[in-house]
Amino acid sequence: MMQLKEVMDVLEQFAPLALQADYDNSGLLVGNENLTLTGAVITLDCTEAVVDEAIALGVNLIIAHHPIVFSGLKRFNGNDYIQRTVIKAIENKIAIYAIHTNLDSVPKGVNNKLGQLLGLSNLKILAENSLHPGNGAGMIGTLESPMNELNYFNQIKKQLKQPFLRHTALRNQPVKKVAFCGGSGSFLLEEAIAQKADVIVSSDFKYHQFFDADNQIVIVDVGHYEAEICTKDLIYEILREKFATFTLHFSKISTNPVNYL
Repeated sequence: MMQLKEVMDVLEQFAPLALQADYDNSGLLVGNENLTLTGAVITLDCTEAVVDEAIALGVNLIIAHHPIVFSGLKRFNGNDYIQRTVIKAIENKIAIYAIHTNLDSVPKGVNNKLGQLLGLSNLKILAENSLHPGNGAGMIGTLESPMNELNYFNQIKKQLKQPFLRHTALRNQPVKKVAFCGGSGSFLLEEAIAQKADVIVSSDFKYHQFFDADNQIVIVDVGHYEAEICTKDLIYEILREKFATFTLHFSKISTNPVNYL
C-alpha cells in the first residue's frame, strides 16, 4: 500500500513548492501525508462534482492543477462552493493536493507540454525567474516551417479542442516564432514582443491589452481552461513513470466555468 507522502515527494521533486508564485497555494490542502491511498483522480480544478467522482470511484486523493483554496477560510458553513468542496472532502476522508504555478515554472512542466501541442520545437523559458534560474514563466519556440496565420490558428483550435479563438488583427506575415503560456499569460506580452515572437498564445487578455499588440505581434487568446487542459496528461505521466500500478483516473468532469454558445 502506498502513502500520500510518496506521491507528494514525486510531484515536489519534479516541481518544487519553492517555485510557486507568492499568491499561490500549491501543496497538500486537505488531508494527512500519512494517508494510505486507494487511488487518485487527476483534474484541472477540484469542485464538489470532482469530490463526488472520487467517492464513486473509491479513491481518496484528488490531484488538481488549481488550488481550491487560495487564501484563508474564516468559516466552514457551506455558504460557497469552496467551503462545500473542502467540507465534502474532509467528511469523506479524501485528500486534495494542488500543483499549480510550480508546475508552470519548470522547464519540463505545463508549458513544455503545451508547446508540444502547439507544434513547436527549440523551446526555452520566455521570462526566466531571477531567483530560480532555469525556471520561469511562459515559453517561446519555433515551427519547423513557417505557416500562414489562419492555417496555424486553425491548427491550434484543433489541438486544444477550442471552438473559437480571440485574436488581434492579422499581420499577414508567416508565423515562425511563437511565445505561449498555459493559463493567464497576458503579463508576458511585452517580453514576447521584445523577443520578436510573431504570435503569443495564452489566455485572459483584457480588452485594452489587445491594443498593446500594436501590430508588432498577434495575440491569440485560447481560453484559460483550454490553455491548461494538457496539465492532466502531464501529472499522469509524472506519476505513472514512478508508480506503474498505482490507480490513476482522469476526471471526466469538465470543470471549465466558461461555456460557449
